[in-house]
Amino acid sequence: MSKTMTFRFMRKEDIDQVMIVERQSFTLPWSREAFYNELYHNQFAKYLVVEDEGKIAGYCGAWIVIDEAHITNIAVLPEYRGKKLGEALLLKMIELSRSMGVIRMTLEVRVSNEVAQSLYKKLGFQKGGIRRNYYTDNLEDAYVMWVNI
Repeated sequence: MSKTMTFRFMRKEDIDQVMIVERQSFTLPWSREAFYNELYHNQFAKYLVVEDEGKIAGYCGAWIVIDEAHITNIAVLPEYRGKKLGEALLLKMIELSRSMGVIRMTLEVRVSNEVAQSLYKKLGFQKGGIRRNYYTDNLEDAYVMWVNI
């Protein structure tokens, strides 16, 4: 990871760049309005970005409710993948969540996404269940993974 990388909270002005990351990462990307609503209307939402010389390279979002955090999404631009940015983003979100009193974190991941599952296992997440037909684009199942932080 380059020394020029900085982590910070997502702002409204970041949404256009976040949408580029979103579209290049997911078959069912969130809308611009969804991100705006997360930032301005969801009291539980926290979003971080990683920036490289003014360019958003990735982001991570979570809903923090009492003592649990639910990762909503995490994505990195294709040209930045393999550089441990996803891991760094998730570690920053874990750190933020812990500072807010969170003791457990959860997420869903496609059963076919072995790269993401490997990262989550490395950080202590364990499979806790399965959501059948979770992804509406192809009805793929999702593993529910949990970690005590």
